[in-house]
Amino acid sequence: SAQALINKGLIDHGWIYMNIDDGWEAGKRNAKGEIVSNNKFPDMKVLGNWLHEHGLKFGIYSSPGPQTCGGYLGSWQHEKQDATTYANWGIDYLKYDWCSYENIA
Repeated sequence: SAQALINKGLIDHGWIYMNIDDGWEAGKRNAKGEIVSNNKFPDMKVLGNWLHEHGLKFGIYSSPGPQTCGGYLGSWQHEKQDATTYANWGIDYLKYDWCSYENIA
């Protein structure tokens, strides 16, 4: 999708965000408690670097609750840790959905 934005010249008209919605998360966190991506997105840092090198911004989706709308891992009780991970991946935009948090708030 990102390459199509570039090839079609859409980035020259303001289409600069490549946002990954729900479903990128692995089933559980790593041994350090960090959120990790699944095999569809094997290396988010490499992806973020590639997008930035090509003039695009990188967006991602999560939830402040234990699960996202699609039932994947959310940031509940790992908010700062996840923010650090996202920054390390080069995330420019975070879509933070309320799903499953309404049961806590």
